[in-house]
Amino acid sequence: MEAAGEEALTSGHYYRPRSRRGPRRLISDHIRGVTVEFYVSSDVFSPDEVDTGTRLLIEHAEVPDKGVVLDLGCGYGAIGITLAKAYPGLRVVMVDINPRAVELAKLNARHNGVDDRVTVLHGNLYEPVEGMEFNVIISNPPLAAGMATIEEIIRGAPRHLAQGGTLQLVMRKGANRALELMMDVFGDARVALRKKGYTILYAKKQSREPRGENQ
Repeated sequence: MEAAGEEALTSGHYYRPRSRRGPRRLISDHIRGVTVEFYVSSDVFSPDEVDTGTRLLIEHAEVPDKGVVLDLGCGYGAIGITLAKAYPGLRVVMVDINPRAVELAKLNARHNGVDDRVTVLHGNLYEPVEGMEFNVIISNPPLAAGMATIEEIIRGAPRHLAQGGTLQLVMRKGANRALELMMDVFGDARVALRKKGYTILYAKKQSREPRGENQ
């Protein structure tokens, strides 16, 4: 999810631990036809409401009725949990480098009754899911991560996508550069939506071998 501007890059990562933990509180919303409730705190991005970019990505995500979705940079879990609740046939893996976000995402999966199909992992991008394969990789990348992290997400995606699987990103800045990278890696990509200053990008793993991290 898009991180707040003060979360500077640290050792190639976008998360910097904070010395104080914010109090936990509950917010609710209705997205993609389901009602969701999330425990949030000031330790994570967008504690007052599901932010616009995340909401647009949830509403316009192209997901199968059954399959496995990877939510990268999940924050407190809005994307993965909402999709799991809206599509009972989906299994979802969520990853975040922020330990507080992981704690809240696990709590929110239980609170929304999808913890039997949602796995939350702590770590940086694809590191916790080595050897795993997904039908969809979806992300609202942190603004503070910079283009280097966006490139890592894009170039690493083919190794973790099943044949015909898709990478879906929402961007507020750098969308044109991200689209170029997706075209380079996947051979084809498209703008699925431009709205309210956000761009949703979509690329599909084709039958030919895409040019990923090692090419």
